[in-house]
Amino acid sequence: MKLAAVDIGSNAARMQISAVLHDSGKAVFKKIEYIRYPLRLGHDVFTIRGLSPERQLKLVQFLHACKLLMELHEVDDHAICATSALREAVNKKEVTERVRRELGLAIQVIDGDREAELVGKVIAQTLDDKNYLHIDVGGGSTELNLYADHRKLASKSFKIGTVRQLEHADSPLPWKQMEIWIKDHIPAVKGPIVAIGTGGNISKIFELTPNKKDAKVSRQEIINTRDYIARFTEEDRINKLKLNPDRADVIVPATDIYLSAMKWAGADQMRVPDIGLKDGMLLMLYENAASKGR
Repeated sequence: MKLAAVDIGSNAARMQISAVLHDSGKAVFKKIEYIRYPLRLGHDVFTIRGLSPERQLKLVQFLHACKLLMELHEVDDHAICATSALREAVNKKEVTERVRRELGLAIQVIDGDREAELVGKVIAQTLDDKNYLHIDVGGGSTELNLYADHRKLASKSFKIGTVRQLEHADSPLPWKQMEIWIKDHIPAVKGPIVAIGTGGNISKIFELTPNKKDAKVSRQEIINTRDYIARFTEEDRINKLKLNPDRADVIVPATDIYLSAMKWAGADQMRVPDIGLKDGMLLMLYENAASKGR
């Protein structure tokens, strides 16, 4: 079985096609195709509240490429999910209808809670009996999941994101709301909290952090790497640090979101697994197929 997940975020859009393998009765997803393109839908939505004709065309072209790759790989099922930017676009109905009409593809515009649920379901499979705060930072929103002893205790989405910050479309209120939410829920768990960070920016921070051990990095090491990157101009981040242009301008504000959540939770360590919304979507597709006996 081959499955495809298309994640249309506020900063970038990505598609992954995976083959479903079975190891000792457990489903394993083997990546066979992956593409990413910096659509930056949030640049339009967080300034003019909708997608411009130019941005719509880019989205249609990206999804057309995805459709061709899915046909080439003979994918059995797929899902296309759009998050913060498209769900806030005043013309989202027009955009999704255009994609359906021109490509025959259906975009699911999901809310923050559903986004957190999909990512959290995959994260939950990697946990032990410790306490974890999962922090998933995107271009338009940040999702939090709190776990203790394999159980999810709480989940919340906040309008805090990197592209939103770049366009000065954020406000102090969501930051205060996130701080209050974390401080209100942390006392419900006993013992220390370990953070789990997902998203392209924290993965790049982890990659650039020296002397890291296994898949963990300390809060101080994240601060050190963040400060190191901040010393470079955006041009030097691209040319000397080899960051993509759509990563170079958001990586520092993204790291500040992770660090703030860690500070409020009292988390000194962070795990950085290579997991995102696309993985939750693939799991959803597999479970749907399994429930139908496929």
